[in-house]
Amino acid sequence: MPGDREQELCLKAVQLLADLCYSGIVEDDSCLDFIYYLRDRARPRPSDSDVSVSLLSLLVTACGLALFGVSLFVSWKLCWIPWREHGLKGITEHEHLNYTDSDTNERDYSDNYLGQPSLFPESSMKISHTSPDIQLEAKTSTKENCVHNVRIHRQITEPTSSARHNSIRRQLNLSNPDFNIQQFQKQEQLTGIGRIKPELYKQKSVETDDGRRNNSKSCGKLNFIIKYDCDLEKLIVKIHKAVNLPAKDFSGTSDPYVKIYLLPDRKTKHQTKVHRKTLNPVFDEVFLFPIPYNDLPTRKLHFSVYDFDRFSRHDVIGQIIVDNFLDLADFPRESNIWRDIEHVTNDNVDLGDLMFSLCYLPTAGRLTITIIKARNLKAMDITGASDPYVKVSIMCEGRRVKKRKTSTKRNTLNPVYNEAIVFDVPPENIDQISLLIAVMDYDRSQ
Repeated sequence: MPGDREQELCLKAVQLLADLCYSGIVEDDSCLDFIYYLRDRARPRPSDSDVSVSLLSLLVTACGLALFGVSLFVSWKLCWIPWREHGLKGITEHEHLNYTDSDTNERDYSDNYLGQPSLFPESSMKISHTSPDIQLEAKTSTKENCVHNVRIHRQITEPTSSARHNSIRRQLNLSNPDFNIQQFQKQEQLTGIGRIKPELYKQKSVETDDGRRNNSKSCGKLNFIIKYDCDLEKLIVKIHKAVNLPAKDFSGTSDPYVKIYLLPDRKTKHQTKVHRKTLNPVFDEVFLFPIPYNDLPTRKLHFSVYDFDRFSRHDVIGQIIVDNFLDLADFPRESNIWRDIEHVTNDNVDLGDLMFSLCYLPTAGRLTITIIKARNLKAMDITGASDPYVKVSIMCEGRRVKKRKTSTKRNTLNPVYNEAIVFDVPPENIDQISLLIAVMDYDRSQ
């Protein structure tokens, strides 16, 4: 390239002049300027890499100083402050010991002082039934005498009174002219809903068989055999015979048959054949119920004896309920059992179970009934199912004050609701009301 060639010629010219000056051919005065120029070019110059290295060294030094400062600050925080607090703590403990000694000497004085009514407004006491006690130390001038006032501060909550409560008060007062609100102002007479009555939670299975037989009319006897097969995990029930059944027909006989359930499951049922015109039928029929052995204590055998009627509803002769299998039978061997058939009417036939909960909040005057679920309801439709719903009413002196109902569950005998029904009932009226809970079947034709 032209530029490179010119530079090369310049370098050769400079070299030639240098040789002439060193050999003495050219005068010294003429070579002085040229020698200074060559000396300056021969002097080493700092490169860009040297500059970058110096900047990097400065940066590393600055970072090192910063880290050193941070380490000094952390060491001061970790070592100096805890040591200082430890020293102050020792002084505080020493003062606390001195205070304890002085408090022991002046105990009689402090007891007498605390026994007197407080002269300060902030040591007053507020009463509530909804919040726990909160102890607060009152910082007053009594600290000069080393006496601490401990006061009790409670949140105060008064029952609310609204138009909803006034409406139910008017209805309750109209139904009971002798009702006096003043007699319910005492605290112990406000509500009785929190008192547990064990008799309400007594189950039918707790009753003895003897008591059940004494309270009901005997309608003959039923002989059956029960056995448990451990290999198949099945309960085997053999209905053998019945004796001394009551006559249900005009001819002086009956047409008996037996239905059997393993409660609480009513979907699975078995039924014997109908025996015509006899009061001592012999069935000799075997039925199997698949059930694990561990579930036997929670199950019951329900025998229902009916009289077959071709032209009308079948008549109920009686029923037998067998529970406590493990105590009654000697499993896995057979157990031959005789039981009296208990007389029942259509009014006290088992119609199923309903699960619900009650909750009353006195401060708000709110009564909440939660309808959870029902099971084993009676079939009301020709399809063998029902369309159940639950209706809840507040009653006072035989009058219905308010009523609410749940949604309708279609085509089921085991509905699940989980619905809350809320009534506004003032605390002074809670003892005057009762609840009526009815399970109804929805009929589309009505």
